[in-house]
Amino acid sequence: MKYEIKNQPFTVLTLHMDQGESIKCQSGAMAWMTPGIQMETKTGGLGGMFKKALVGESLALNHYSATQAGELTLAKHSPGDIMAFNISETPIIAQKTSFLAATEGVNMDIYLQKRAATGFFGGEGFLMQAYSGSGYAWLEIDGSVQERELGAGEQLVVDSGYVAAMEATCSMEIVTVKGFTNVVLGGEGLFNTVVTGPGKVWLQTMPINALAMNLYAYMPHPSN
Repeated sequence: MKYEIKNQPFTVLTLHMDQGESIKCQSGAMAWMTPGIQMETKTGGLGGMFKKALVGESLALNHYSATQAGELTLAKHSPGDIMAFNISETPIIAQKTSFLAATEGVNMDIYLQKRAATGFFGGEGFLMQAYSGSGYAWLEIDGSVQERELGAGEQLVVDSGYVAAMEATCSMEIVTVKGFTNVVLGGEGLFNTVVTGPGKVWLQTMPINALAMNLYAYMPHPSN
């Protein structure tokens, strides 16, 4: 299946589908399509619905199939980028809610941090999604993306929420920021994410939660 990613930062993904090809995508992602592309909504069963609820994804996925050759265009939900990953070659771990679309052979599951107690309070970095199987996955990136490659045992300390994805060969852990003054006055939150190689890490420059907090400061608030 051929695809195009364009119009950054208001990014769209256009899939050029041959007859018989199909993809699954996040609910509400479809922007426009040509005749001959049909949609079917599937829930994936109770187990699948529970996992989706945990990571904040839609409880149902839309499956689009081509009864004849055509195009399907999906739009990103917020300004940023879309990245394509060949899961057949590189299984990955990605931030929750980043899923946009995937070919039918791609499997998605929950990825938990090593230290669940710390991770639970760590917020963004606690629950992520593991992608395996065969085919392509297209993920939403908040802002622009920076790629880093880590050697075996090499580490990168990242503010929670800035890790968009990493190869499954990497591992990650949520750690507490040390020092009372650092926590209270540093403005960086309580937790950082430590990614350990080997493998590639994709970092996003504007996590949607950080963008929301910045915009909130400029919004009018009712007086007490």
